[in-house]
Amino acid sequence: MKVQIEIDCTPAEARAFLGLPDVAPLNEAMVAEMTTRMEANVAAMQPDELLKTWTSFGLQAQDQFRRLMEAAVK
Repeated sequence: MKVQIEIDCTPAEARAFLGLPDVAPLNEAMVAEMTTRMEANVAAMQPDELLKTWTSFGLQAQDQFRRLMEAAVK
């Protein structure tokens, strides 16, 4: 015998039915805090320093790839 039950409800209704806590206020608070911290960090960054960091990583990656290809040819 095979029994199939289909329940149509929203996630909030399912959480309430199962007795799980409503985490929406906590989620909103965390998102607000993360937004505040990100805005503070972006304001503190200097574009020239950021560009130097990105460029040096890109050049290192290119150099490593070139060495990898040279080693594969040998």
